[in-house]
Amino acid sequence: MGQSTVGEQRARLPLRKSVLGRLLAVSALVAACSVAATAWLAVQTTSGAIRQEQGQNLAADARIYHSLLGYAAAHPTWDGVGRTVRELAEQSGRRVALTTVGRVPLADSVPASASSALPARASAVVDPLSVDTALAAKSPGSPGTPADRVDPRAVGPFRLPASEVKSLRPIADRVAACLSASGIASDVVASPSGRPRVQMVGNDPDRLQSSRCRSENLDAPTATERKALSALNHLANACLKRQGRAAVQLKPDLTSGQGVKQPLPSERGTPQIVPRSREGIEVRMAPGDAEGDRAIASCVGTARREQLSSYVASPALLFIGDTGSATMPGFDLSPANTARIAGVAALVLALTVGASVLAGVRLVRPLQALTGAAQRMRDGADTAPVRVTADNEIGRLAATFNDMSAHRSRLEAQRKAMVSDVAHELRTPLSNIRGWLEAAGDGLAEPDPAFLASLHEEAMQLQHIIDDLQDLAQADAGALRLHLEPVRIGELLTQVAAAHQAHAETAGVALTVCAPPPDRPLPELMADPVRVRQAVGNLVSNAVRHTPAGGRVTLRAHGTASGDAVLVDVTDTGVGIPPENLPHVFDRFWRAEKSRSRRTGGSGLGLAIVRKLTEAHGGTASATSAPGKGSVFTLRLPAAPEHAAPESPVRGPELGPGQP
Repeated sequence: MGQSTVGEQRARLPLRKSVLGRLLAVSALVAACSVAATAWLAVQTTSGAIRQEQGQNLAADARIYHSLLGYAAAHPTWDGVGRTVRELAEQSGRRVALTTVGRVPLADSVPASASSALPARASAVVDPLSVDTALAAKSPGSPGTPADRVDPRAVGPFRLPASEVKSLRPIADRVAACLSASGIASDVVASPSGRPRVQMVGNDPDRLQSSRCRSENLDAPTATERKALSALNHLANACLKRQGRAAVQLKPDLTSGQGVKQPLPSERGTPQIVPRSREGIEVRMAPGDAEGDRAIASCVGTARREQLSSYVASPALLFIGDTGSATMPGFDLSPANTARIAGVAALVLALTVGASVLAGVRLVRPLQALTGAAQRMRDGADTAPVRVTADNEIGRLAATFNDMSAHRSRLEAQRKAMVSDVAHELRTPLSNIRGWLEAAGDGLAEPDPAFLASLHEEAMQLQHIIDDLQDLAQADAGALRLHLEPVRIGELLTQVAAAHQAHAETAGVALTVCAPPPDRPLPELMADPVRVRQAVGNLVSNAVRHTPAGGRVTLRAHGTASGDAVLVDVTDTGVGIPPENLPHVFDRFWRAEKSRSRRTGGSGLGLAIVRKLTEAHGGTASATSAPGKGSVFTLRLPAAPEHAAPESPVRGPELGPGQP
């Protein structure tokens, strides 16, 4: 009682050292840090989220602008743009509206019945002849803003008809194939005008010019391009003439052509007018006349806009906004908001501490019960099962502890029974030996041969019990040595029957061996023949002992259907074993006859040794019985591997019980 009280006092730890106290401290610290960090992050990330949202909106606006700019560059009017506007609005999740410069609606992604008034200021002006440089720079897939601010997709009269594209495509394919054969990766792409051009990895035009695959036919202008370029030359030269400047001749190479200007380069810088399918026409002047450069560039740009004006849509106002009208109010660290954060933090902290207390109490209570039960078990007191309250980790720990306690109790009971049985088994031969020796010492018995034979018999019985106990101890400790070698089970059964034939005849029991048919030979065993004979001999001795005179004991070996094992049956016609006793026949010191008479039974270790020896070979031992009809004990032994040598003996390794 005093020890239990001391154990219970030890279990009551200070709160700061207990699991409950630590759980509360950690929970409170985590809750406080979580609330503080959440509040700080909420305030700090608000501005960042707003900036990120603005950046995403700007990128979406640039994509919308780029798409509508391409539509305007490819269509002379805005008719049919409604479908494109609705698709862009669906992709971006924003409202997209187009109006004329006079704010006459052209298209709106919001239905007229649900649309709200447009802002006073447009998001951008969609004009393919005057590109917005800021939005063009942020548009994904855009090549950038050309020098003359004309959208590269606005090609107007330079757009090639299908017949001319069809005639140029085979030439471009041959150039690309030639480059590929030369180890230069290239592909044929279509420019906005429809002209096929060869694009190499790295997009290096000079490399194509220097290669042997260059084709003059691919660069030669078509009839459509000559006509359009002639009109462009006429408009540009008319502008230059009004300024009193010399005319220029624009060469129609739409990829990298060179312009030539009069007078000659020796007189003044020579301009190079390069019409580009994706970047418009760029004017390059040799150094020497900056003012002339600007004049020519201005005239060429004016001529292009005049030439393209009838091929592109008129300028339109683009409005991009949110689909809803609700706005989110801002949040700042005002005194009211600070107080609100503090109140919420205090509430969360209180809830966390309360939940931690409840969880901690539920966690600690079963642990305390387990600790008390373990201390009582240590003190040797009987331990009642710990109550399992839930199917969780602690509940499973309590169930495992109860199983361990019950197993410990069973082992303790078996240990006490074994000590009692061993003492009883050793007492009988020792008492007989002592009695005979005392009788001889008192002169009551003569040390004649019969006297010595009786003493020898009792000594042998004592030695037999000790040997059985030693075999069981070695098997339990894994120290049972097996010397494996190929064994023919038929020959082994014949040897066992011959060794027990005299004992069987004395008891009036017929002992026979049932040999397998010649056409179905049994597989060999890789086993210790001495240990197998010992196991089978114990079964035969037990069967002869429990079979009345006139009965029969039969030894039979047969293989399994799969051929991986050999079954050895020892069948008797004895009294049989009751069903309730059958599970205990292989237990140590168990005997169906409780008087433990030497006349009706042995030490109770023979069948336990049979099971241990069979398990040491990787096999199993089993028994079936019908009261009044006899019993069948079966040993299942694994067959030897097919590659094992059947003739040469093999010394096996040291094996423990249950090892194959």
